[in-house]
Amino acid sequence: MPAKPDISIRLLEIFDAIMRYGTTVEAAEQLGISQPAVSNGIRQLETQTGVTLFERLHRRLQPTEEAVALHEDIKPVFGLLRGFVSRAQDMRQGVSGRLRVISTPPLGHTVAPLAMRRFLKERKGVSVAYDVRRLEHVVEAVQSGKADIGLALALERHPAVNIEVLARTHMVAVLPKEEKVPGSTVSAEILAQGDFIGLEAESRLGQMVRAAFERDGVPYDPRVEVRYCATAAVLVTAGIGAAVIDPFTAAFNGALAVVERSFLPPIEIAAVLITRKGVPRSRLQHAFISEMRKALSDFQADGIQAVSGRR
Repeated sequence: MPAKPDISIRLLEIFDAIMRYGTTVEAAEQLGISQPAVSNGIRQLETQTGVTLFERLHRRLQPTEEAVALHEDIKPVFGLLRGFVSRAQDMRQGVSGRLRVISTPPLGHTVAPLAMRRFLKERKGVSVAYDVRRLEHVVEAVQSGKADIGLALALERHPAVNIEVLARTHMVAVLPKEEKVPGSTVSAEILAQGDFIGLEAESRLGQMVRAAFERDGVPYDPRVEVRYCATAAVLVTAGIGAAVIDPFTAAFNGALAVVERSFLPPIEIAAVLITRKGVPRSRLQHAFISEMRKALSDFQADGIQAVSGRR
């Protein structure tokens, strides 16, 4: 069996530059080398692979079908390399570098920003890339290395990433203030008697709310269905109906015209940390996770005023 060619990253870099910029002149300028060096590199790559990569037409290089197919294969490699260079540059911006955090809305729009405020307060050289997306995007970002830390609710295991429970809590019922609701709890049966705002069936929280209604033998028939708990809280404020949402979103919307009650049957949810498998945590990650744990603990002990400092 013939030996596999030992192709250097430099040759692939030259190939990638020509594919992206179209000419040897532009490729040479981008790489900071001479045009003959680019041409020699392509000839060497063609020799080592045994594949014709470019047709030379009127002093221009026209990529062959094989070149286009091979370039698609190496695109992810150079995406990772550019990400590595960018990350190294970010780390040189300050003493402690850069942290990339992504979260689903219930934590991303509530407790996590307050934890970040504490995290950044004494770290003047730190920068943070922060995004709030749907659960599948959070998992993908952490798995692919685009984010260092992911935050979410109600995801306790996943084959592609590490999941660690930061805190456990329960979903709550929120109702328009004009509704007279005696006691400290509201059942699925009571909510089913009026207009109900449900969470979309494809979401994990939506599935858990539906299962709670079914567990009590109560029909689950939302008048309105929404994607996010925050949207449900806004609709409750508008007097459209009641909803069952996470307690973080409920607390941050407490100033709105809503009444919060414990929901029966109980729906336990976990606030979780998502990290990449096989990658050790940096000191920045450890520091942010510590602040997130404290913020969640403060919230459970004394409510949002304790976390936000509004006491």
